[in-house]
Amino acid sequence: MGSYPWRLVTVDVDGTLTLVHGWHEIAVAFDRISEYESANRRFFAHEVGEDEHLCDLLALATGHTVAEVEGVVARTPKLEHIGEGVRALHRRGARVALLTHNPPYVTEFYRRTFGFDDVEGVANQPILDGVLGPPRNVRANKLGGLKSLLGRAQLSPSAVVHVGDGWSDAEVFRAVGGGVALNSTLPEVELAADRIVKTRDFGDVVAVLDDLLPRR
Repeated sequence: MGSYPWRLVTVDVDGTLTLVHGWHEIAVAFDRISEYESANRRFFAHEVGEDEHLCDLLALATGHTVAEVEGVVARTPKLEHIGEGVRALHRRGARVALLTHNPPYVTEFYRRTFGFDDVEGVANQPILDGVLGPPRNVRANKLGGLKSLLGRAQLSPSAVVHVGDGWSDAEVFRAVGGGVALNSTLPEVELAADRIVKTRDFGDVVAVLDDLLPRR
């Protein structure tokens, strides 16, 4: 048996590791569901791009404490066996990183809870005395985040497989050695992926990666 082909596994968060969108849960908790629904309606109708959509989502947490948001993140329904899956990938020799549009107060929860090695997200939301301010100059850039992860790990894109469910994840699929569409509802994302997985268990993703070889 040859060495494991994936030196780095990158994983999206919302809709990928979560069974519902994490920002939906934040909107419900803070009584801002109408704003969340409006933001999504405009985004999926292609009336706004990723940057404006992300800014709208981050704004849902404005005025709340980091602790309040982390509490919602902790309660958000997630796939089973995320930590076990990350450890299984470590045993195979892979690093596992979050590649997401989420800010540090979300990504740090996932990193410390499930053992992810690295994170690339967004950080343009000031925090004063533990309270979140309005987002500023938000840039949704997963390809830029991928480049940073590759630089820190000193890897070529062909050694990377990405797992995600959204349009920005499909862009990453095309830039790396493999892509897994996990619980995606978007045909364009599934078309760009090398494998399509529908599951509530992250262990099933590990099994798929074991049988997937880099295409480039």
